[in-house]
Amino acid sequence: MTVDQIPIGRFSRIVHLTQKALRLYDRKGLLVPEAKDPITGYRNYTLGQLEAAVRVRTLANLGFSLEEMKVVLDGEADDGMVERRLAAVRQEMAHLKTIEGVLCARSSFEELFAMSLSEPVVKEIPEIRVISMREKGTYEDVCHRLIEGLMAAVYSPENQRNGVRIVGPVMMLCYDEEYRETDADVELAVPVAGRVSVGEGMEVKVLPAVEVVSVLYTGPYYHLTSAYGKIQEYAAAHDLALRGPDREIYYNSPHEVSPDELRTEVQYPVVRTA
Repeated sequence: MTVDQIPIGRFSRIVHLTQKALRLYDRKGLLVPEAKDPITGYRNYTLGQLEAAVRVRTLANLGFSLEEMKVVLDGEADDGMVERRLAAVRQEMAHLKTIEGVLCARSSFEELFAMSLSEPVVKEIPEIRVISMREKGTYEDVCHRLIEGLMAAVYSPENQRNGVRIVGPVMMLCYDEEYRETDADVELAVPVAGRVSVGEGMEVKVLPAVEVVSVLYTGPYYHLTSAYGKIQEYAAAHDLALRGPDREIYYNSPHEVSPDELRTEVQYPVVRTA
């Protein structure tokens, strides 16, 4: 081994990357040892690879994926990658803030699992005139962005001069038949009255009248699954077929009340099969 060659253990200490991480980066072509001992077959790094290792560690610490790291190291990255990573970090920060609020409010596992569910009821929902936006993405990101856009439109100077007012709670309609983690197809809608002027990507429309199974849930949003489960059980027991899009009606806001006090109504349209 020449003076320029550095075995993986020593290189690991120098660059503050574990040997396991270095082997992974080797397999992925991100940081491949430049020298190979002809006798032992051991692969060694060189002094010239120290800067590359620092770049890899920096990207890893900032949370870039292996694929994104390779694009950067190959010199094919654009500034939009930094902006997208920043947006993802901010989204994760908001998610962690929500978790912090739940954990601060509940000191035991029994409290974490506590919730309040009403008994399912079948009811007729009349048609509703709304201003709405529909996009795909993560639930948290899309809901936050769309509700901000809708509220900005409702309270724009033009719409306020026209007497536009909100006449019901904000709702989300979900058009997916399965859970989608990153590309959920959701629509945010706000019931309104008045002559509404809409911005790009928005529309004023009438949601049709529907018959639904409804459950009122009180508690953090992460327990809403229980409301859907109760609706599924009720529908199966009463010969009702569920059809989308389902609706979540938000009677208060996480900006106004604690997670324990959030009130959400889940409405699932149904058709009778018997």
